[in-house]
Amino acid sequence: MKTDLVTDLTVEQVCKGFVYNELEGKGLFGLSGRLVIQPEYQRNYLYAEQKKEEAVIRSVLSGYPLGLIYFNKVGEEKYEVLDGQQRITSLGRFITGKFPLIDEKGMPHYYKSMPDDLIKKINDTPLTIYICEGEESEIKEWFRTINIAGITLNHQEISNAIYSGPFVTKAKEEFSNSNNANIQKWSKYIDGKVNRQEYLRVALEWVAKSDEDDIVDGYMSKHRYDTDITELKTYFTSVIDWVSSVFIDDEPEMKGLPWGKYYEKYHSNAYDPQEVQKKVKELLYDENNYVKHRRGVFEYVLGGCTDTKLLEIRIFDDNIKRLVYYSQTEVAKKNGTSNCPLCAMGSDANKNKIWALKEMDADHVTAWSKGGATDKANCQMLCKTHNRAKGNK
Repeated sequence: MKTDLVTDLTVEQVCKGFVYNELEGKGLFGLSGRLVIQPEYQRNYLYAEQKKEEAVIRSVLSGYPLGLIYFNKVGEEKYEVLDGQQRITSLGRFITGKFPLIDEKGMPHYYKSMPDDLIKKINDTPLTIYICEGEESEIKEWFRTINIAGITLNHQEISNAIYSGPFVTKAKEEFSNSNNANIQKWSKYIDGKVNRQEYLRVALEWVAKSDEDDIVDGYMSKHRYDTDITELKTYFTSVIDWVSSVFIDDEPEMKGLPWGKYYEKYHSNAYDPQEVQKKVKELLYDENNYVKHRRGVFEYVLGGCTDTKLLEIRIFDDNIKRLVYYSQTEVAKKNGTSNCPLCAMGSDANKNKIWALKEMDADHVTAWSKGGATDKANCQMLCKTHNRAKGNK
């Protein structure tokens, strides 16, 4: 990859003709239309929400260096920003009046209302820019390795760069647009930030039927030059519609669950939404708070309420175990039988055996999965052999 160092381009020159797209949240053009500030492989603009754009302007006014900026030469006098788009967008947004500097008294100062000497200082500040030329594979590989202004690229942002093309463009318009009216509905089930490509990542994982990077990247590579994202949108919508039809109420624990995986596994089953709602409420809002893994409730219900491991049911505490043990043992000694109820029913040598507390385990008399509570009234102590045998049934 060839690089040429340029030090005579000023902030005013680079920001001339600056255009910012509020809908997409990105800087579009600069350098009198010859510079694409945010090509498709670049992330959305993040400095505004991270309170960093004022710091860029203050750095310029203080004479601090902004660091190296890299342009990729894509044609005769045509460039795109390879590294530095957040800084350039901050400069362009300030010059075009998108935000003010706030002084120590809390007063706002927009670019056009600043003293002439400060405007001149901003305009005349030179930028240190490397102009790069190379094959797409070289440019993309270099981009894969960098951080932009200290904000590490996540995997999806890198993948968008590597597989940039019409598919990524269309997909970002749908799933990376914070102004999409569907975001509010989707946010009930998806955890993440739209402008960090995390909704897009979920959509890709669902349609690729995997959360493994190589499989998701493989799907993006296969569809890189597709101009239609119908499959992606249709599958994503199918999952969302299925979840919202099965579960009537939106619970906080639903956010970020692997709904694509659940859809594949359970969407062919028939559910009564009213019964599903009732069971979910029973589990999530049980007054005794027996369910430790609340997020497991949804798959537990989808699976027919059979896999209690999904819930991590609270076990009997030591105090209950001791109370039940001594109560059972006292009765057993009076009756001349084993203090393990199942041993007492047998005919072998253990029929009259009194087990020590450490040799016994607590067991639900009525199984928790059948409505049995984890309390003293529903607890019995069994010898470890019988408890294991019962648990394996």
